[in-house]
Amino acid sequence: MITHLENDHIKVAIDTKGAQLISFINKATGIEHMWQADEKIWPWHAPNLFPVVGGLINNELLVDGEKYAMSRHGFARQSEFFLLESDETSASYSLPNCENTLKVYPFKFDFQILYHLIDNALRITYKVINLDKKSIYFSVGGHPAFNVPFNKGENYEDYYLEFETEEHFNTHLLSKDGFFNGVTHPVPTPNKKLYLTRDLFKDDALVFKDLKSRMVTIKSDKHDQTLALEFPHFNYLGLWAKPGADFVCIEPWLGCADTEGKHVDIKDKEAIQKLSVGHVFESAYFVCL
Repeated sequence: MITHLENDHIKVAIDTKGAQLISFINKATGIEHMWQADEKIWPWHAPNLFPVVGGLINNELLVDGEKYAMSRHGFARQSEFFLLESDETSASYSLPNCENTLKVYPFKFDFQILYHLIDNALRITYKVINLDKKSIYFSVGGHPAFNVPFNKGENYEDYYLEFETEEHFNTHLLSKDGFFNGVTHPVPTPNKKLYLTRDLFKDDALVFKDLKSRMVTIKSDKHDQTLALEFPHFNYLGLWAKPGADFVCIEPWLGCADTEGKHVDIKDKEAIQKLSVGHVFESAYFVCL
Protein backbone atom coordinates (compact mmCIF):
# COMPACT_ATOMS: atom_id res chain seq x y z
CA MET A 1 0.00 0.00 0.00
CA ILE A 2 1.31 3.44 -0.96
CA THR A 3 0.88 6.50 1.27
CA HIS A 4 1.36 10.03 -0.10
CA LEU A 5 2.50 13.01 1.97
CA GLU A 6 2.71 16.61 0.81
CA ASN A 7 3.39 20.14 2.02
CA ASP A 8 4.15 23.41 0.22
CA HIS A 9 7.62 22.27 -0.83
CA ILE A 10 7.73 18.47 -1.15
CA LYS A 11 5.63 15.49 -2.25
CA VAL A 12 6.67 12.02 -1.11
CA ALA A 13 5.36 8.47 -1.39
CA ILE A 14 6.05 5.55 0.95
CA ASP A 15 5.36 1.85 0.43
CA THR A 16 4.35 -0.44 3.30
CA LYS A 17 6.73 -3.04 1.77
CA GLY A 18 9.83 -2.24 3.77
CA ALA A 19 8.27 1.09 4.82
CA GLN A 20 10.40 2.34 1.93
CA LEU A 21 10.49 5.90 0.62
CA ILE A 22 9.79 5.53 -3.11
CA SER A 23 9.34 9.14 -4.24
CA PHE A 24 10.63 12.55 -3.19
CA ILE A 25 9.57 15.39 -5.50
CA ASN A 26 10.64 19.02 -5.28
CA LYS A 27 7.37 20.82 -6.05
CA ALA A 28 9.09 24.01 -7.19
CA THR A 29 11.12 22.24 -9.90
CA GLY A 30 9.10 19.05 -10.43
CA ILE A 31 12.30 17.01 -10.01
CA GLU A 32 11.95 13.42 -8.78
CA HIS A 33 14.95 12.89 -6.54
CA MET A 34 14.50 9.18 -5.69
CA TRP A 35 15.93 6.46 -7.87
CA GLN A 36 12.98 4.62 -9.40
CA ALA A 37 14.20 1.07 -8.79
CA ASP A 38 15.01 -0.15 -12.28
CA GLU A 39 15.04 -3.92 -11.74
CA LYS A 40 17.65 -4.39 -14.48
CA ILE A 41 20.10 -2.21 -12.54
CA TRP A 42 19.19 -2.01 -8.81
CA PRO A 43 15.62 -2.82 -7.72
CA TRP A 44 15.36 -0.60 -4.63
CA HIS A 45 14.58 3.01 -3.79
CA ALA A 46 15.61 3.55 -0.18
CA PRO A 47 15.69 0.28 1.80
CA ASN A 48 15.65 0.46 5.59
CA LEU A 49 18.28 -1.73 7.22
CA PHE A 50 17.39 -3.69 10.39
CA PRO A 51 18.38 -5.62 12.51
CA VAL A 52 21.81 -5.70 10.83
CA VAL A 53 23.69 -3.36 8.51
CA GLY A 54 25.93 -4.92 5.89
CA GLY A 55 26.91 -8.55 5.52
CA LEU A 56 27.42 -11.30 8.07
CA ILE A 57 30.07 -13.97 7.70
CA ASN A 58 28.40 -17.11 6.30
CA ASN A 59 25.12 -15.12 6.36
CA GLU A 60 24.83 -16.14 10.00
CA LEU A 61 24.00 -14.03 13.04
CA LEU A 62 25.57 -15.35 16.25
CA VAL A 63 23.53 -14.89 19.43
CA ASP A 64 24.70 -16.57 22.65
CA GLY A 65 26.45 -19.30 20.69
CA GLU A 66 23.47 -20.04 18.43
CA LYS A 67 23.55 -19.43 14.67
CA TYR A 68 20.66 -17.74 12.87
CA ALA A 69 20.35 -17.34 9.10
CA MET A 70 20.38 -13.65 8.23
CA SER A 71 20.84 -12.03 4.83
CA ARG A 72 22.77 -8.84 4.14
CA HIS A 73 21.15 -5.73 5.66
CA GLY A 74 18.55 -7.75 7.58
CA PHE A 75 14.91 -8.60 6.99
CA ALA A 76 13.12 -5.26 7.43
CA ARG A 77 13.54 -4.20 3.79
CA GLN A 78 11.76 -7.38 2.66
CA SER A 79 8.98 -7.17 5.27
CA GLU A 80 5.47 -5.78 5.09
CA PHE A 81 5.00 -3.03 7.69
CA PHE A 82 1.77 -1.95 9.32
CA LEU A 83 0.68 1.64 8.72
CA LEU A 84 -0.03 2.89 12.24
CA GLU A 85 -1.32 6.35 11.34
CA SER A 86 -0.97 9.08 8.76
CA ASP A 87 -2.10 12.57 7.88
CA GLU A 88 -1.19 15.05 5.14
CA THR A 89 2.42 15.49 6.26
CA SER A 90 3.32 12.45 8.39
CA ALA A 91 3.06 8.68 8.52
CA SER A 92 4.27 6.03 10.95
CA TYR A 93 4.92 2.34 10.29
CA SER A 94 5.47 -0.67 12.52
CA LEU A 95 7.23 -4.02 12.14
CA PRO A 96 6.73 -6.02 15.35
CA ASN A 97 8.42 -9.31 16.06
CA CYS A 98 6.53 -12.41 14.99
CA GLU A 99 7.06 -16.14 14.68
CA ASN A 100 9.10 -15.70 11.50
CA THR A 101 11.40 -12.99 12.89
CA LEU A 102 12.07 -15.00 16.06
CA LYS A 103 13.43 -17.83 13.90
CA VAL A 104 16.23 -15.59 12.59
CA TYR A 105 16.53 -12.92 15.30
CA PRO A 106 15.70 -14.11 18.84
CA PHE A 107 14.55 -10.82 20.30
CA LYS A 108 11.12 -9.29 20.88
CA PHE A 109 10.80 -5.78 19.49
CA ASP A 110 8.73 -3.25 17.61
CA PHE A 111 10.68 -1.54 14.82
CA GLN A 112 8.97 1.66 13.75
CA ILE A 113 9.76 4.15 11.00
CA LEU A 114 8.26 7.63 11.21
CA TYR A 115 8.11 10.07 8.27
CA HIS A 116 7.38 13.76 8.82
CA LEU A 117 7.55 16.64 6.35
CA ILE A 118 8.89 19.78 8.01
CA ASP A 119 9.12 22.78 5.67
CA ASN A 120 11.74 21.87 3.04
CA ALA A 121 12.85 18.62 4.69
CA LEU A 122 11.64 15.08 5.29
CA ARG A 123 12.56 13.69 8.70
CA ILE A 124 12.95 9.90 8.82
CA THR A 125 13.02 8.52 12.36
CA TYR A 126 13.98 4.99 13.33
CA LYS A 127 12.36 3.85 16.56
CA VAL A 128 13.05 0.53 18.28
CA ILE A 129 10.99 -0.56 21.28
CA ASN A 130 12.33 -3.35 23.48
CA LEU A 131 9.43 -5.72 24.18
CA ASP A 132 11.68 -8.45 25.57
CA LYS A 133 12.62 -9.42 29.13
CA LYS A 134 16.30 -8.92 28.30
CA SER A 135 18.46 -6.37 26.53
CA ILE A 136 18.23 -6.51 22.76
CA TYR A 137 21.00 -5.81 20.25
CA PHE A 138 20.61 -4.43 16.74
CA SER A 139 21.98 -2.23 14.00
CA VAL A 140 19.92 0.18 11.93
CA GLY A 141 20.47 2.42 8.94
CA GLY A 142 19.22 3.94 5.71
CA HIS A 143 20.16 3.20 2.10
CA PRO A 144 18.42 5.95 0.06
CA ALA A 145 19.34 6.23 -3.63
CA PHE A 146 19.08 9.65 -5.25
CA ASN A 147 18.87 10.35 -8.97
CA VAL A 148 21.98 11.85 -10.52
CA PRO A 149 21.86 13.81 -12.72
CA PHE A 150 18.81 15.82 -11.68
CA ASN A 151 17.90 16.96 -15.19
CA LYS A 152 17.88 15.46 -18.66
CA GLY A 153 20.85 16.32 -20.84
CA GLU A 154 23.26 16.55 -17.90
CA ASN A 155 26.21 14.31 -17.10
CA TYR A 156 26.86 12.27 -13.96
CA GLU A 157 30.33 13.79 -13.82
CA ASP A 158 28.83 17.30 -13.51
CA TYR A 159 27.92 16.43 -9.91
CA TYR A 160 29.79 16.16 -6.64
CA LEU A 161 29.11 15.47 -2.97
CA GLU A 162 29.96 18.34 -0.67
CA PHE A 163 30.74 17.49 2.95
CA GLU A 164 29.89 19.76 5.84
CA THR A 165 33.41 19.89 7.29
CA GLU A 166 36.94 20.04 5.93
CA GLU A 167 38.65 16.86 7.18
CA HIS A 168 40.78 13.91 6.18
CA PHE A 169 38.62 11.22 4.58
CA ASN A 170 39.62 7.57 4.69
CA THR A 171 37.43 4.78 3.39
CA HIS A 172 37.48 1.37 5.06
CA LEU A 173 37.91 -1.13 2.27
CA LEU A 174 35.63 -4.12 1.74
CA SER A 175 36.55 -7.56 0.45
CA LYS A 176 34.87 -9.03 -2.62
CA ASP A 177 32.43 -10.68 -0.19
CA GLY A 178 31.51 -7.36 1.43
CA PHE A 179 33.50 -7.64 4.68
CA PHE A 180 36.01 -5.15 6.06
CA ASN A 181 39.57 -6.27 5.43
CA GLY A 182 41.35 -3.94 7.85
CA VAL A 183 42.73 -1.70 5.10
CA THR A 184 41.95 2.00 4.74
CA HIS A 185 42.55 4.29 1.79
CA PRO A 186 42.49 8.09 1.55
CA VAL A 187 39.67 9.69 -0.45
CA PRO A 188 40.56 13.00 -2.12
CA THR A 189 38.02 15.72 -1.27
CA PRO A 190 39.43 19.06 -2.42
CA ASN A 191 37.46 21.91 -0.86
CA LYS A 192 35.18 19.33 0.85
CA LYS A 193 34.07 18.03 -2.58
CA LEU A 194 33.94 14.40 -3.71
CA TYR A 195 33.42 14.41 -7.45
CA LEU A 196 31.17 11.68 -8.83
CA THR A 197 32.66 9.50 -11.56
CA ARG A 198 31.49 6.33 -13.22
CA ASP A 199 34.25 4.28 -11.59
CA LEU A 200 34.15 5.85 -8.10
CA PHE A 201 32.44 2.75 -6.67
CA LYS A 202 34.06 0.09 -8.85
CA ASP A 203 35.48 -1.54 -5.69
CA ASP A 204 32.19 -1.34 -3.74
CA ALA A 205 31.03 1.31 -1.27
CA LEU A 206 33.07 4.02 0.33
CA VAL A 207 32.64 3.60 4.09
CA PHE A 208 33.55 6.29 6.59
CA LYS A 209 33.67 5.44 10.29
CA ASP A 210 34.99 8.60 11.88
CA LEU A 211 33.40 11.52 10.05
CA LYS A 212 33.10 14.92 11.65
CA SER A 213 30.68 16.00 8.91
CA ARG A 214 27.02 15.38 9.61
CA MET A 215 25.65 16.62 6.28
CA VAL A 216 26.36 15.66 2.68
CA THR A 217 24.92 17.70 -0.20
CA ILE A 218 24.52 16.67 -3.83
CA LYS A 219 25.56 19.62 -6.00
CA SER A 220 26.41 20.38 -9.62
CA ASP A 221 28.89 22.67 -11.35
CA LYS A 222 26.14 23.52 -13.86
CA HIS A 223 23.34 24.91 -11.65
CA ASP A 224 22.37 25.72 -8.06
CA GLN A 225 19.86 22.90 -7.48
CA THR A 226 20.83 20.79 -4.46
CA LEU A 227 19.69 17.93 -2.28
CA ALA A 228 21.16 17.27 1.16
CA LEU A 229 21.13 14.46 3.66
CA GLU A 230 21.68 15.40 7.31
CA PHE A 231 22.47 12.64 9.82
CA PRO A 232 23.23 14.21 13.23
CA HIS A 233 23.40 11.00 15.27
CA PHE A 234 24.66 8.39 12.80
CA ASN A 235 28.35 7.63 13.30
CA TYR A 236 28.95 5.66 10.10
CA LEU A 237 28.31 6.69 6.51
CA GLY A 238 28.29 4.64 3.34
CA LEU A 239 28.40 6.03 -0.21
CA TRP A 240 27.62 3.73 -3.10
CA ALA A 241 26.24 3.40 -6.60
CA LYS A 242 25.93 0.56 -9.03
CA PRO A 243 28.77 1.28 -11.46
CA GLY A 244 27.34 3.09 -14.48
CA ALA A 245 23.93 3.74 -12.90
CA ASP A 246 22.38 7.20 -12.64
CA PHE A 247 22.12 7.42 -8.87
CA VAL A 248 24.15 7.76 -5.70
CA CYS A 249 23.31 6.29 -2.31
CA ILE A 250 24.06 8.30 0.82
CA GLU A 251 23.68 5.85 3.70
CA PRO A 252 23.62 6.83 7.40
CA TRP A 253 24.33 3.81 9.60
CA LEU A 254 24.43 2.79 13.23
CA GLY A 255 26.16 -0.51 12.55
CA CYS A 256 28.26 -2.04 9.82
CA ALA A 257 29.36 -5.24 8.10
CA ASP A 258 31.51 -7.93 9.70
CA THR A 259 35.29 -7.89 9.47
CA GLU A 260 37.07 -10.79 7.77
CA GLY A 261 38.05 -13.47 10.27
CA LYS A 262 35.93 -11.97 13.05
CA HIS A 263 32.64 -13.83 13.26
CA VAL A 264 31.60 -12.56 16.68
CA ASP A 265 28.47 -12.66 18.83
CA ILE A 266 25.95 -9.90 18.17
CA LYS A 267 26.87 -8.33 21.51
CA ASP A 268 30.44 -7.87 20.27
CA LYS A 269 29.71 -6.66 16.73
CA GLU A 270 31.23 -3.35 15.74
CA ALA A 271 28.90 -0.38 16.32
CA ILE A 272 26.12 -2.60 17.71
CA GLN A 273 23.28 -0.85 19.54
CA LYS A 274 22.16 -2.17 22.95
CA LEU A 275 18.67 -1.41 24.20
CA SER A 276 17.80 -2.24 27.80
CA VAL A 277 14.54 -3.77 29.01
CA GLY A 278 11.64 -1.34 28.74
CA HIS A 279 13.65 1.25 26.84
CA VAL A 280 13.02 2.95 23.49
CA PHE A 281 15.64 3.91 20.88
CA GLU A 282 15.16 6.79 18.44
CA SER A 283 17.42 8.33 15.82
CA ALA A 284 16.54 10.44 12.78
CA TYR A 285 18.04 11.67 9.55
CA PHE A 286 16.76 14.33 7.16
CA VAL A 287 16.45 14.66 3.38
CA CYS A 288 16.50 18.38 2.65
CA LEU A 289 15.96 20.62 -0.38
